[in-house]
Amino acid sequence: MQEKGSISIHTENIFPIIKKFLYSDNEIFLRELVSNAVDATQKIKRLASLGQYNGELGNLRVEVAFDADKKTITISDNGLGMTAEEIKKYINQIAFSGATEFVEKFKEAKDANEIIGRFGLGFYSAFMVADRVDIETLSYQEGAEPARWTCDGSTEFEISEGSLAERGTEITLHINAESEEFLDKHKLQGILDKYAKFLPVPIKFGTTTQEEEDGEDEEGKPKYKSVEMDNIINDTTPIWTKSPSELKDEDYLKFYKELYPYSEDPLFWIHLNVDYPFNLTGVLYFPKLKNDFEITKNKIKLFSRQVFITDEVKDIVPEFLMLLHGVIDSPDIPLNVSRSFLQADSAVKKINTYITKKVADKLSDLFKADRKGFEEKWGDIGLFVKYGMISEDKFYDKAKDYVLVTNTKKENFTLAEYRDKVEATQTDKDGQVVYIYTNDPEKQDAFIQSATKKGYDVMVMNSPIDTHFISQLEQKLEKTQLKRVDADVADKLIKKDENPESVLTEEQSTKVQEIFDKAINKPAYKVKLESLSPDELPVTVTMDEFMRRMKDMAAMGGGMSFYGSMPDNYNVIVNGNHKLIAKILADENTDVQAQLAKQAFDLALLSQGLLTGAELTEFVNRSVSLI
Repeated sequence: MQEKGSISIHTENIFPIIKKFLYSDNEIFLRELVSNAVDATQKIKRLASLGQYNGELGNLRVEVAFDADKKTITISDNGLGMTAEEIKKYINQIAFSGATEFVEKFKEAKDANEIIGRFGLGFYSAFMVADRVDIETLSYQEGAEPARWTCDGSTEFEISEGSLAERGTEITLHINAESEEFLDKHKLQGILDKYAKFLPVPIKFGTTTQEEEDGEDEEGKPKYKSVEMDNIINDTTPIWTKSPSELKDEDYLKFYKELYPYSEDPLFWIHLNVDYPFNLTGVLYFPKLKNDFEITKNKIKLFSRQVFITDEVKDIVPEFLMLLHGVIDSPDIPLNVSRSFLQADSAVKKINTYITKKVADKLSDLFKADRKGFEEKWGDIGLFVKYGMISEDKFYDKAKDYVLVTNTKKENFTLAEYRDKVEATQTDKDGQVVYIYTNDPEKQDAFIQSATKKGYDVMVMNSPIDTHFISQLEQKLEKTQLKRVDADVADKLIKKDENPESVLTEEQSTKVQEIFDKAINKPAYKVKLESLSPDELPVTVTMDEFMRRMKDMAAMGGGMSFYGSMPDNYNVIVNGNHKLIAKILADENTDVQAQLAKQAFDLALLSQGLLTGAELTEFVNRSVSLI
């Protein structure tokens, strides 16, 4: 039996396109061929379980071997196999049924996955790396004859009688000169580790050592046989394929270490297992974030029936859940998945919603079951929860009951608890409850002390996204305003009806204003004389809450570039009721007045970290002189 033919009269240009256009993703040829072999193996097992195949299954597995001398890579399985007719149907016709469309439209595709998925080119990805591909196969069907197919990368193929003695398929790739990098054990091992590490059928891999057999093949050349190869390289039943009841904490931690060998243990995890209205399994881990969420992203691996697809899952997992680590497996997501598919697919949207709910419920359960344990983990998960609340309204609605705010005394409160705590003392004359916060307790200590003296509580808001979280709280919480502790002097942070009387006459006030304006003489610093408690500092430098917040958002890329380009402007609050002001007025030497005013101003700058360079040196020298 021998037959020659042409794959399609329309496909003269298709092989160069496959080789050239898919070159950057050429390693996926191995994923495609191994996945096909796994499918064939699983199908024979399924037929046997249904009573449609009564032969011996044998030791079901897929083998990957390479021969550097012969420049070949071989993928073999003992699955279904094919007849010559099936080769014609599945290899020659089906794969290229859309060939004309492919040649016309391939430029629209954005990556190799999209091309392969759209045009059914899984098998033909072999020609990305091979000059010639041979198939030896024997169908499971009773009385089937072995068949051989070969194609040299042109549109011509040849089918002849095969030599395979046992059921299954063996695909041999004759590697082209540009792809000889794949004839390396470590290179192939790396690709298999990436794509085949958790395949449901045992995968054997190693170097093929050929031994000469008696006799010759049809071409009069010596026959060879392959020796036994290396051990199985994959875990066929990873933990996400098991029931949570079968697993212990050690199993989850061991698996985490397999995925991320150099990471600290995770805080906790969620086992996903749903079969309606879509199929989804997986395990998501909460890592220790340590206030740095950039380095932890893109750590979720997406699988389809245990075949690795990608670790860029942002269209499947909500943005804020990208901080999690772990695996998601869904047969509803095709192996050759494209970005456009993920964005449009309804199953993906349902998966997205489900995962969000599952994570929110897990956090709620932890909070209710062990409040103390939850608080201990808050330093690591707080960033994640806030990020989720900012990103997703549905997540906010659930998380608002267990998100914690922490004050400078290291006490934790839910949003409802915190409102109860501060409402009585921190409600202004307009009925707004003012939450006071610090983003740097060390630097803002003087302001914190002034606020606590007045009986105010100060929250710590120092995570990378707290600028956005603060804005969200103001939008979501009724009659609530947030102010940074250094946005104003303590007396003015919360506007009350009672204000200290000024001890200065109108003439004295004008004089003080003139002295400080002249001593400071900086356009960016606007002097404002206020009547404050005598216990407050004589001079305080502040930045308006709104302006500072806009500049913070601009610095974080929050679309406020207009504010980011504006120069910094500060208020210099002079406390007219402080005794130093009386001392300045009492001194008739204008130079001493200016010196004292400048000293008080520099002290205020120093407390804000704004005194540097030559001005700091001048301040030190002046301080020595005054002493």
